[in-house]
Amino acid sequence: MTTSLLRPPEPRDPWSSGPQRAAPRGSGETEGGGRPGGPSARPPRRAALAVLLVLSALLGGGVGAGIVAATDIGADAGRTTTVVEPGAAASADGSGRLDAEALYAATSAGVVDIAAKGVSSANAQPTPFGGAPQQPQSTSTGTGFVIDDAGHIVTASHVVDDAASITVTFEDGTTRTARRLGQDDATDVAVLKIDPAGLTLRPLKLASSASLDVGDEVAAIGAPFGYGRSISTGIVSGVDRTIKAPNGFTVAHAIQTDAALNPGNSGGPLLNAAGEVVGIADQIATGGSEQNAGVGFAVPIDLVTASLPKLKAGQKVSHAYLGVATSGGSGATPGATLGALTPGGPADDAGLRAGDLVTKFGDAKITNANDLVAAIADHQPGDTVKALARRGSQTVELTVTLGTQPAQSGAAG
Repeated sequence: MTTSLLRPPEPRDPWSSGPQRAAPRGSGETEGGGRPGGPSARPPRRAALAVLLVLSALLGGGVGAGIVAATDIGADAGRTTTVVEPGAAASADGSGRLDAEALYAATSAGVVDIAAKGVSSANAQPTPFGGAPQQPQSTSTGTGFVIDDAGHIVTASHVVDDAASITVTFEDGTTRTARRLGQDDATDVAVLKIDPAGLTLRPLKLASSASLDVGDEVAAIGAPFGYGRSISTGIVSGVDRTIKAPNGFTVAHAIQTDAALNPGNSGGPLLNAAGEVVGIADQIATGGSEQNAGVGFAVPIDLVTASLPKLKAGQKVSHAYLGVATSGGSGATPGATLGALTPGGPADDAGLRAGDLVTKFGDAKITNANDLVAAIADHQPGDTVKALARRGSQTVELTVTLGTQPAQSGAAG
């Protein structure tokens, strides 16, 4: 199976003729990423699952999965704001099983379509996800969801990156112009703000992604291939995956799901059976067809919750940085083998060397490269961490002071 990086679909009229590609309407381092500054619930450590389609990267392999996109829209105004709390979405019989009809009825009004008009440029640049560069005045389309009564909306940062204007559309067709308050390319998350006057807002409740287990039922609402207000259901197929972020680093603790995600879902909510947001639809792995192959990925909502205060304030979110490239252990030996080190980076300064097999980082046992990515993500810049490594026949313990992740992978740290 191969991987492919998807581009947002070209803007089109969802009612235009042509081959039907979706269900009918209605429906690194790469480097160790890091936990955003500020308090958050730290996702529990889990035994590493077999990682699909892993590519070696600066600090932990990044899954070579495609970026998911979304719909298109328009703008309006009003006077007063009504806030409606979402109703219970779990099945009425108390079984706790996901009831798709009840979930959709309780949450779909909190989901919005996003159209982001790009900045004109005489020299369009390639995007960090590969594929042809966006053309001048191109429009990126995606999905988002309301998180409070003040008009704050969360989406994926790649949907609104470099946008000159952003428009959101609600379930009833009402449109608003949105401002981008802040974005974090290291976790692919952005916060938008609209004027809520005259709207009936239905904010979605944020849950914790730390409690997710393989097999839990989930649903995604978005606009795959422009088919707006679509819901897909599935299960959590895997936890603690790593995916590549727009800045070239790695997002840790990603959620893998078989709920259908396609271009049009990007930035939309991944919901648990109770209708609470546990992740943000972000990427898919494909079999070369540039569409869903049953392997989708969502950014865990715990990362978003931790960064929300800073993103709302338009502040930069910082992430921890080690400054190494890694691979898995050799043979049956568990651990993360260090490759090239960034000269003068935290790992280099601490005395780690290329070829060291890291088996413990802080309190986390390291069995593979992804474990090391996740362990770094659970720290903040400036944290002092003990690292245990095998070096030849010796075991060495070194103290590492984590740095701040550069804006782009490969930048001096």
